[in-house]
Amino acid sequence: MTPEQFLEFARVLPEPLLLVSGEGQLLATNKPVADMLGLRRQELRGKMLVEIVTEPANDILKYLQACSSSRAMVIGSLTLRKNDGQTLICRSQGAVIQPWSPGCSALILLRLENRTLTSSNFVLLNEKIDELAKEVHRRKQAEEALKKANQELEIRVEERTTALQETLNELQLTQTQLIQAEKMSSLGQMVAGIAHEINNPVSFIYGNLHHAHKYTQDLLKLVQIYQQFCPSSPPEIQEQIEEIDLDFLIQDITKLFQSMTVGTERIQEIVKSLRNFSRLDEAELKQVNIHEGIDSTLMIFEHRLQATHEYPEIKVIKKYSQLPNITCYPGQLNQVFMNILANAIDALEVSANNGQWSAVNSQTTDNQKLTKNNPEIQIKTEVIDKNWIAVSIADNALGINEQVRSKLFDPFFTTKTVGKGTGLGLYISYQIIVEKHNGQLNCFSVPGKGAEFVIKIPIQSAS
Repeated sequence: MTPEQFLEFARVLPEPLLLVSGEGQLLATNKPVADMLGLRRQELRGKMLVEIVTEPANDILKYLQACSSSRAMVIGSLTLRKNDGQTLICRSQGAVIQPWSPGCSALILLRLENRTLTSSNFVLLNEKIDELAKEVHRRKQAEEALKKANQELEIRVEERTTALQETLNELQLTQTQLIQAEKMSSLGQMVAGIAHEINNPVSFIYGNLHHAHKYTQDLLKLVQIYQQFCPSSPPEIQEQIEEIDLDFLIQDITKLFQSMTVGTERIQEIVKSLRNFSRLDEAELKQVNIHEGIDSTLMIFEHRLQATHEYPEIKVIKKYSQLPNITCYPGQLNQVFMNILANAIDALEVSANNGQWSAVNSQTTDNQKLTKNNPEIQIKTEVIDKNWIAVSIADNALGINEQVRSKLFDPFFTTKTVGKGTGLGLYISYQIIVEKHNGQLNCFSVPGKGAEFVIKIPIQSAS
């Protein structure tokens, strides 16, 4: 994305956005950023990020390096130097747009947010956590000091320590869940905004294609009538007919209009899926088509399913049954589908790195070769009985051993590298299915034969 393309994209968004290089140079900003600083965009062009913030240069470079190397959005904090001399603490969300390569620097999109009130709440929360941590430490010291003196008091201290530790863990978990929920809400708002901006011009183009095609056919019909009544055209006209290859033009122009119609219809389908997926912030129970939620989530991951020079194409096999509309929280279910599908794609990419798709035993059958040589995700839906439905998402990656599988739904448990996973995706998914929808979420896996996640929810969910 060039700075000019960034400005065209950022102009329709109200959030303060900056496009910076991996070294911290400001390549482009939008008006909300300039307003926050009390400057004009022209005054920011060419500056370094360290010139407009108070954080040390080393901290800024470390943050930009984290953004460059992470596939997920990286949360940070930047303190802006305003033109009037005051400072403004902002929460930043950084995502790499163009990874670093030997030929060019990384491009990083930073979204700023004046979170004075929220930051204050987080500060209070962190202070509370620190206080509780200190209290735990003090209680443990008291336990050691009074251990020999009074056994009964020792037991009470131990109980209190355990209770405080649990409270500390709950607060830490709540803090991380708040960040995760805000990320999902921001994603939903951005997706909905982009879908709206795309839909308007596409609808205009699609609505005029029919008329343009009709007008063109009328003109071509007029040309054909002219040729019938005036077969001997002047040399200039005959030369022009040969130059433009009129016969080919007449045949090809219909194909062109058909191709443009198919293309605009495809864009409309994508916009519809984006709008469906952007229901992430819906908080009310409502009846929805589960298949629409799954399909819209797959649309979000379409770029990761396609073949690259590093990974083969991931084939998605849908085995949908006829399902009734389900009363549920649609945005939260979309989040569950997204978490499980993201893990399946990550597992298949790990399998590709381990060479699972590169070699085939010559003694295997054709069906076995197809399975071994093609990473795939199978999505199956079915009606269990008049009250329940099930959604199964299975992959054919390396699978999960029992030791890992038993901890999958524990908070903060992850097998991914630092910066790639928080250990909250499946935990939050479990809470959504079990606590919010009174359903069930289970994982079945045999090492070497992939993994399957089975979601069971009642047709009429009651939180």
